[in-house]
Amino acid sequence: MSKFVTFGEIMMRLNPEGYLRFVQAERFEASYAGGEANVAVSLANYGLDASFVTKLPANPLGESARNEVRRFGVDTSSIVWGGPRLGLYFVEKGASQRASKVVYDRAGSSIALAKRADFDWPKILKGAKWFHFTGITPALGGELPAICLDALEACRAKGVTVSCDLNYRGKLWTREEAGRCMAKLVPYADVLVANEADAADVFGIRAEGTDVDSGRLDKDGYVSVARKLAERFGAKKVAITLRTSLSASDNKWAGMLYDAKSGKAFFSTEYAVRIVDRVGGGDSFCGGLVYALATGRRDQAAIDFAVAASCLKHSIEHDFNHVSVQEVESLAAGNASGRVQR
Repeated sequence: MSKFVTFGEIMMRLNPEGYLRFVQAERFEASYAGGEANVAVSLANYGLDASFVTKLPANPLGESARNEVRRFGVDTSSIVWGGPRLGLYFVEKGASQRASKVVYDRAGSSIALAKRADFDWPKILKGAKWFHFTGITPALGGELPAICLDALEACRAKGVTVSCDLNYRGKLWTREEAGRCMAKLVPYADVLVANEADAADVFGIRAEGTDVDSGRLDKDGYVSVARKLAERFGAKKVAITLRTSLSASDNKWAGMLYDAKSGKAFFSTEYAVRIVDRVGGGDSFCGGLVYALATGRRDQAAIDFAVAASCLKHSIEHDFNHVSVQEVESLAAGNASGRVQR
């Protein structure tokens, strides 16, 4: 079976119980997550041979993070060990008109201090069909932009399909830094994923007629964004998630997939989502899209699967998307009532 390789940081996530604020918390729930680890878990849940690559400290916390993804069937044999610490992040879940908040404590983590010599990419990518990374990984700085480029050059040499989620994080780097770095990495991506703000933040490409703060989304504007991204960087397909935030508790959720060869755009069903946990929603979209495209689904079916998978993730605590192919296909086929299954 061909491997699906993801590369990035996994952290310990700490959040107050329920909807308590940080200042109210007397204890925190611990779980493990990171953009690329989330995608790997989704792919493993769908029955694919998923491999997660990172660098972890050789201590019990690093081992616990490794064990968390491994218990879902993700291959962790290419993880590099060493460095001082595991990154942390704290999540305060929002509700109604109170937004969720994320606080990072990841500076100086093992992966942030990784060296190019740590990763033997030709060996790691042996037997690989697909490689996935996000803009979060090079944003950690140090040698990671060069490490990502090494991985992408090895993918090109081996004919490995590459997907990239732009995933701009303003708390990690500036728009200018992101634009300069990602302009060197994105041309290696066959499939490019962005949300309603990423293209604007990283590359200054904006959707006309759209105001995400007021909830006004213009489909033609997003087709234009996807077309410009494909033309500038050579991506074969560009996917854009379409989120209308009515409040922290209620969103409308949809997506678009643009095929550069045909110039056609395909839009999913729009779901009204009552949010249990939003963090990891974009990663679950990427996992669903990679699975759908890799297993031969046509463009409309692929975007329908990706959006349905991510819709379900919004109902699940913590970052990983614990759903099956059958559950996603059922929702994509219109079974959205949420009735008890007996």
